[in-house]
Amino acid sequence: MFPLGDDNSQRRRTPYVTFVLIGLCVIMFILEVQGDEPFITKWAFIPGRFSNAPAADAVTILSAMFMHGGLMHLGGNMLYLWIFGDNVEDRLGHMAFLAFYLLAGLGATAAQYMLNPSSSIPNVGASGAIAGVLGAYILMFPHAKVKVLVGNMVVLLPALVVLGFWIVLQVFSGAGTLIDRGQADTGGVAYMAHIGGFIAGLAMALVFRGRSSDNGS
Repeated sequence: MFPLGDDNSQRRRTPYVTFVLIGLCVIMFILEVQGDEPFITKWAFIPGRFSNAPAADAVTILSAMFMHGGLMHLGGNMLYLWIFGDNVEDRLGHMAFLAFYLLAGLGATAAQYMLNPSSSIPNVGASGAIAGVLGAYILMFPHAKVKVLVGNMVVLLPALVVLGFWIVLQVFSGAGTLIDRGQADTGGVAYMAHIGGFIAGLAMALVFRGRSSDNGS
């Protein structure tokens, strides 16, 4: 089951913020590949390191949101951000959506951090922030349908089914190590962050549900 898109006929705005977020994630991944382990270690969020020096390490809370554990992880995340992010951005407005996305990412990081503040495992991924977007999408567009490729057929499925598939995708695509050096404990994808981001997205969407920004901001 491969999602292709949803109904954008009611979209009023060009999703500039969604485009920029996707672009930043792709650029960051290229830098990861080029910089290899030293780059990843420097810019990933490492709970134990943050606990020892919060002020010095605070920037990694943001940088880690744009990093990914592998090409499949990046591709899966960007596909879902592309399909669902534009609708939430259209409903909230550009700047509100940017704030929403970053706050969902912060909520995701906080959830992972509280799970093990002394962990030395690098945490990366836009998954938490995107999980927040998906949580908002469920509340804002509860009856939406998504076009998916099943075998050689394109069919319409409820968004809830497709979002459930995303959760499964995260589990499998993030199962590999972040730093591919044959050391399974050196890195990975922070799964608790998905839960934290989803909950944060739901909570914020409850505040904005039914509202729309008509000023284009």
